[in-house]
Amino acid sequence: MDIKIEGRVVRGDGYGKKLGFPTANLDRREYSRKKMKVDLGVYAGTATLPGGQICKAGIVIGPLDKRKLPKLEAYLIGFSGSLYGQKIILHLYKFLRPFRSFKDESGLKRQIAEDVRRVEKPVKKMRYIGNTPSVAIALQSRGITSQSHRHAKT
Repeated sequence: MDIKIEGRVVRGDGYGKKLGFPTANLDRREYSRKKMKVDLGVYAGTATLPGGQICKAGIVIGPLDKRKLPKLEAYLIGFSGSLYGQKIILHLYKFLRPFRSFKDESGLKRQIAEDVRRVEKPVKKMRYIGNTPSVAIALQSRGITSQSHRHAKT
């Protein structure tokens, strides 16, 4: 799996920050324009930031809003700073679990902490060339050739 989602970082409601896991919320116009369909849930992946810096990322797709568009947000492991108004690229490499609601904040915080631990594991296995993850190498390690990947639909 290698799904790429691009967008500008916009202000969210600050709930992730309140929980101790600040997220970069992406504008969904490009997602909508490309008519992307990604299963709602939590993913392990990376975020490519302006300037080429790459961070491991816990990526959440969902819930859906009134227009049937999912919220797109990522917790960038090891990153601190502001990205508002800047374009970032999210690469989803592994589906971790379906999106779900929680009855209380403590349960949600425990689950997020577990998700972050799980994000570390699959993304660590990805090989890097210079400062850029080699998607071809990562895909080949999963048995997907670059030729079959070129024809895959998002």
